[in-house]
Amino acid sequence: MFSESQAIILGIVQGLTEFLPVSSSAHLILIPWLLGWADQGLAFDVALHLGTLLALLVYYRSTWLRMAASLANDDRENRRLLALVVIATIPGAIIGYLFEKQAETIFRSPALIASMLAALGIVLWIFDRAMPMRRRMSEMTFLDALLIGLTQAFAIIPGVSRSGSTITMGRVLSMEREDAANFSFLMATPIIAGAGILESRKLIHSGLTANVGLGFAASAIFGIIAIFLLLHFVRSRTYVPFAWYRIIGAAFVLAVYFHWL
Repeated sequence: MFSESQAIILGIVQGLTEFLPVSSSAHLILIPWLLGWADQGLAFDVALHLGTLLALLVYYRSTWLRMAASLANDDRENRRLLALVVIATIPGAIIGYLFEKQAETIFRSPALIASMLAALGIVLWIFDRAMPMRRRMSEMTFLDALLIGLTQAFAIIPGVSRSGSTITMGRVLSMEREDAANFSFLMATPIIAGAGILESRKLIHSGLTANVGLGFAASAIFGIIAIFLLLHFVRSRTYVPFAWYRIIGAAFVLAVYFHWL
């Protein structure tokens, strides 16, 4: 059993890394592995993801209210945005359902996670530097949404990162950095909500312990902080520091895994 301090640390890690393009699932697997902690279990991971869901709902509450209201008024802009989010959500929902068991077992290898961290880090570095910023979220097409949704589907592999893959595809499509992040976070909301509902039975079965509550709260609080900091950061800076973090982190994990250190 892990301690309350470990639960808080993992909650903070989840809140920060769910929205920074560095892979929360990788960190939730690698940190206990590196520190020799007992595996916190998928039920606790569900609670952490519900915390980040709360962060998304709080931060984007006005956007979601406008999109919902657009179904009953003539607000075409927000109705179109809602359609884009729905289209982008479909591939990830299908792949997540089909490969749920693999995500819980074979996809949790530290070597695989490190490889995915490095691979997407390199791709993010290349396209964020190479592509112009000439498109806003309002200019997205339904094909753009589908392409971004397809990249989100790969996030079932720890190390790929939901925000990392979708933000990277946004930059491939020449989206402005802040808008790429905003759309990434909006489309993450129904995916995280759906996964949370499907997996909630594991959380209920394991019991609502103090550790679960602490992890949930830390995840929600630091999730809001991470969203704010990332959006503020990319208004004037690139995603390159996150790409380097992924590459350096991958090298460190591989060094430990193969006993090079």
